[in-house]
Amino acid sequence: MFPIRDHNPSQRTPWVTWALIVLNVAIFLGYQHLFQNERALMAFYLDWGLVPAQVSAGGAWSGFLTSQFLHGGWMHLLGNMLFLWIFGDNMEEEFGHLPYLGFYLASGVGAGLWQVLAEPGSFVPMVGASGAIAGVMGGYLLLFPRARVDVLIIIVFFIRILPVPAWSMLGLWFGFQLFGGLSAEAGIGGVAYWAHTGGFLVGVALTLPLWLRRGAAGYWRRTDGRPPHPEARYRTVRTSIPPAGRRR
Repeated sequence: MFPIRDHNPSQRTPWVTWALIVLNVAIFLGYQHLFQNERALMAFYLDWGLVPAQVSAGGAWSGFLTSQFLHGGWMHLLGNMLFLWIFGDNMEEEFGHLPYLGFYLASGVGAGLWQVLAEPGSFVPMVGASGAIAGVMGGYLLLFPRARVDVLIIIVFFIRILPVPAWSMLGLWFGFQLFGGLSAEAGIGGVAYWAHTGGFLVGVALTLPLWLRRGAAGYWRRTDGRPPHPEARYRTVRTSIPPAGRRR
């Protein structure tokens, strides 16, 4: 179950979101050859990723920024870029191009700081745009809690695209990150759950002034928690794959 699009079309060209996607892909292609050499790849991540133990020792502050543009593989990259594509354009429209870029990078820095505070002695390098994108998702939830998001559901032979309100999809995602952070063993590799939760909360906090200027809960009442413009309409897709021997 993962999102594939929302029903919240942007009214202006999201130049910054597009540029971030292109930059992330270009940087990944630039060091993709290192995946053939695990030692070289780890050295690269230690140099350019965010290493909590190094930050705790008073160094490697540049990793808060550079780590946001590195990824651990194609699936990591493509998953992050999909989420940025779905939610980034609307947040860019709400903030404006340059303020949105600041919002994005600040969310990523906040996510990294949250991970450092959670595991200050870890030598495992953290890489990925997930923390910054989590901030985008947190801000989106605050502004458009009832915007419809299409999620692709695959259960064995059942495949369906189902529209759900943003609050349910994003709330469930945040809940999984919080649970993962509380249950994961500290100091080992894997998903940086605390960076995800931290980035999400920083995104909410940075969007809060905009939401308050628009009337806070009154803004939700005026818009019913939905985008303040007509929603995009897509055809619902439902299909099933019959088991072998029963094809028709």
